[in-house]
Amino acid sequence: MSIVSHTFPGKISLASLLLLGLSACQTTVPSSASNQVQEQPAAHNNFNSVLWYQTSAEFRANSIQTYRQATDLLSKAKNDNQWTVWPQANAANLPPAIIVDIDETILDNSPAAAQDILTNAAFSDASWDRWVSLAKADAVPGAVAFVNAAEAMGIKVLYISNRACSKRANTPSACPQKDDTLKNLQAVGIQQISAAQLWLKAEQPDWSSEKESRRQLAMQSYRVIMSVGDDFGDFLPNVKKNITPAQRAALVDQYQAHWGTKFFMLPNPTYGSWDTILDQPKQQYLRGF
Repeated sequence: MSIVSHTFPGKISLASLLLLGLSACQTTVPSSASNQVQEQPAAHNNFNSVLWYQTSAEFRANSIQTYRQATDLLSKAKNDNQWTVWPQANAANLPPAIIVDIDETILDNSPAAAQDILTNAAFSDASWDRWVSLAKADAVPGAVAFVNAAEAMGIKVLYISNRACSKRANTPSACPQKDDTLKNLQAVGIQQISAAQLWLKAEQPDWSSEKESRRQLAMQSYRVIMSVGDDFGDFLPNVKKNITPAQRAALVDQYQAHWGTKFFMLPNPTYGSWDTILDQPKQQYLRGF
């Protein structure tokens, strides 16, 4: 189509008007705004949680604070032969021990979650197992110093984890995840540890994601003086399903004297039973003003 120029007295040409009209139909995005759009990652429901976990001074301070408080109580708890986390028969005659979770309690697995965000992928058992096999998680701030201090005082540290034992192709071990985990824990600087201290999910028939059976087993041989974890299920049974947030909050209050003395909770906004106990739609739990 050709545009013929017609000039009107005191006005711009018709051709110019048409060109202006065509230009107005085109949207120009400033280069800086364009770059900002391109730099934004794909939407992912775990983005803010993992970003906070990996970058915030608040996360680091909270972890160090929690482990400092626990460390300061080790001597008192060890020397009081009536000090137990949960009721125990014959506790005074048993050696002291601490139960700790591993993931997001001792080892920081946020790179695995970050990788899912960067690739806009959902969590999968296969990708998680690949991460575990690398044995390269860093330590949660404060965790290694706490564990080493406890072991140096003669307090056994038992690692009760929901990392699951499962067969892996081309690997003869019945639980290669245990081998990987031991290697990782040693790599971050834990000085006294053996495979016998690691109790993984499905390693025994009754070792499910509910940790109570493993806690009861520990209490047969040890006076358990502390529990450290990042999930409510690391401290109490029957809190990971068929329960409401209000009921869990009531249990927190019921055990108020334990928090900071026998129970030590690490922050984990990225996953856990806090999320899985919620019904859909989850917006129903939000409270505005």
